[in-house]
Amino acid sequence: MLERALTGSQRYYRWLMFLLVFVGMGFAAYLYQLSNGLTVTGMSRDVSWGFYIAQFTFFVGVAASAVMVVLPYYLHNVKVFGRITILGEFLAVASVTICLLFIIVDLGKPMRLMNVLLYPTPNSILFWDMIVLNGYLFLNIVIGWNVLEAERKGVHYPSWVKPLIYTSIPWAVSIHTVTAFLYAGLPGRHYWLTAIMAARFLASAFASGPSLLILLAFIVKKYSKFDPGKEAIDKLSQIVTYAMLISIFFVGLEFFTAFYSNIPSHKHALQYLFVGLEGHGKLVPFMWAFVILAIAAVALLLNPKTRNDEKTLKIACVCVFFSMWLEKGLGLVVAGFIPNPFDQVREYAPSIPELTIAFGVWATGMLVLTILYKVAVSVKEEVA
Repeated sequence: MLERALTGSQRYYRWLMFLLVFVGMGFAAYLYQLSNGLTVTGMSRDVSWGFYIAQFTFFVGVAASAVMVVLPYYLHNVKVFGRITILGEFLAVASVTICLLFIIVDLGKPMRLMNVLLYPTPNSILFWDMIVLNGYLFLNIVIGWNVLEAERKGVHYPSWVKPLIYTSIPWAVSIHTVTAFLYAGLPGRHYWLTAIMAARFLASAFASGPSLLILLAFIVKKYSKFDPGKEAIDKLSQIVTYAMLISIFFVGLEFFTAFYSNIPSHKHALQYLFVGLEGHGKLVPFMWAFVILAIAAVALLLNPKTRNDEKTLKIACVCVFFSMWLEKGLGLVVAGFIPNPFDQVREYAPSIPELTIAFGVWATGMLVLTILYKVAVSVKEEVA
């Protein structure tokens, strides 16, 4: 079926070339980083996890969100998700690809990856993160491809795929839970030291991932003859609504715990993010943008009229996606390092090479997603 990705309209080829340009720019910047080291980034001794790990954390959530269509369709036989499930599975594949690439560029030297394989340490959360991420990538590729192939042939997918489907459901939860444990397991970082970190991650994932999937479904519908189905989009929008409300509630819990207890170490990170700390506040505008976007998203999603209207639903999904990106893909990681153990504020901002590499990684993920969607849509149009 992969040959279907080699044929398409001029718009399709222009889009591929556009992505390849950014992939090339990102790769060139990565070679520059590989030659000069991580000193070309904005990271330092005080902020050792920056934009790369923040993007990794966010896109793990996008990948995990595929369970929101996989579980109802395969486990509860909700037929309305039948046409959109493959889009969710292939979105998970592209998202995990992005995650793995961000890990590679953050390592500095990619050969360090071999240390995890040559010297496995099961007592390390990083070891288990490698297991769950690569396992989830394998599961979604195998499940999605075999189900799509069976649909193309007009037969039921092989029986051996069923156990993999059942395995992928708890596995989806595990990838973001293990990622949350990377943060919550560090006692010296007060902002991350919370028992609801995994719950926060999952709630934001089930808001941002399905919102992106809805937007992608609209794009697929516009540029192809394949319609993922209005009923499926309506149900996904309801999932996004509840997940967004829960995610905002969890952020509110962090504020209550920090400020009602009045423990300075728990307040500092939140103060830095939203009002600034000791005259430093680079992230304050971004975090207030998160608040505004989150409020706008909830207002549009809670109202059935605006939620069921295609135009306002698109706006709501954009607000959800970028609000969650600002909260988790930008603020969460950096705030955990501020202030440092000496109670000093050392701010962080990504450098130009760092951002160029990030654009290259995003473009690579979008390239993978475009090719997979081209194959899926071609098959769906053929069997329709």
